[in-house]
Amino acid sequence: MISVLLVDDHLVVRAGLKSLLDSQPDLRVVAEAATGELGVEAAQLHGPDVVMMDLALGAGMDGIAAIAQIRRVRPAQAVLVFTTYDSDSDLVRAVDAGAMGYLLKDSVPEEIFAAIRGAVAGLSVMSPPVASRLFHQMQHPEETLTAREAELLALLTQGLSNRELSKRLLISEATVKTHLAHIYAKLDVESRSAAVAAAIGRNGMRH
Repeated sequence: MISVLLVDDHLVVRAGLKSLLDSQPDLRVVAEAATGELGVEAAQLHGPDVVMMDLALGAGMDGIAAIAQIRRVRPAQAVLVFTTYDSDSDLVRAVDAGAMGYLLKDSVPEEIFAAIRGAVAGLSVMSPPVASRLFHQMQHPEETLTAREAELLALLTQGLSNRELSKRLLISEATVKTHLAHIYAKLDVESRSAAVAAAIGRNGMRH
């Protein structure tokens, strides 16, 4: 029997999903939570096989923060995002936080069942539109840069030092280094010069 925790701030959504999952002989909803904070507590208390997590949870901790907290406390916990949001930033943040799968709420029941069973088996499952979007991002990682990272990358081509970047952007040097680390990872480069080359190539293609 696969135990499932539902985290969603809409009672009707939780009730509908619970009814759907409980219709399967191998799936059982063992707990529900309406907030991110309660979701984290429920995950620790019940130790479900799979957590189904919405991203928008009203005031307080959002789904991304809840996923990250659950994975810190329970590193092996399987968490599936179950949401109406499919933006690039939400997808990247959810995966970075530790989500094993990303399902849209308009997914057919068979996709939801398969995702839950797959998560228990250690497989990453995503709704077709989300999978297509992620594949595109893997081919074009520069498009996942945040506005601030893109701005910093553009300034790198001017040969500015970290100190100059911090003054120009009104942020600390430590924050500059953090942004640079994220940029390097997203562009799959290991040095400042490689990042600059990538930035120049990027702009060249756009023109």
